[in-house]
Amino acid sequence: MLELIKRVSHVESTEIFDNLTLPYDLRMRGRLRSTTETSQDVGLFLDRGPVLRDGDLLQARTGEIIRIRAAEEPVVTAYIQAGLPLARLCYHLGNRHVSLAIGQSERGGWVRFPPDHVLEELAEHLGAELVRHTATFDPEPGAYAQAGNADSGHSHSHGHQHAHSH
Repeated sequence: MLELIKRVSHVESTEIFDNLTLPYDLRMRGRLRSTTETSQDVGLFLDRGPVLRDGDLLQARTGEIIRIRAAEEPVVTAYIQAGLPLARLCYHLGNRHVSLAIGQSERGGWVRFPPDHVLEELAEHLGAELVRHTATFDPEPGAYAQAGNADSGHSHSHGHQHAHSH
């Protein structure tokens, strides 16, 4: 088993040994046992940190480089007019503390999230057209994500409490 122990920022494509395709919920973990595209057993032994993103690179204890790929999984994509309607949709969905991927296409702005009937109803109420399908899910990392850079010097903590009425 390859023990993946270190995040690396850049290598030549010829140095990539294999790909490890994982859904979003497994890319949040620092400890995991899985199998690569070529059936190589691997184990993740990473410090807690940022979610593994599509294209991230991990190095094995023995030097091999494994590229992370986002798996296709069930999602809902809510299409809505760019600008204020998109901002309003992102605000209200984000206020439910759900992970969101945000983008733009020829159809306008879109927000992608895991299937959830309450969120889907909210999105439709705000004027979005929903498409239920399978696609990669690589949500926004968040304003305080350090993107794997332990030396960024930024930390975020606060001691206040707040409540939401739902």
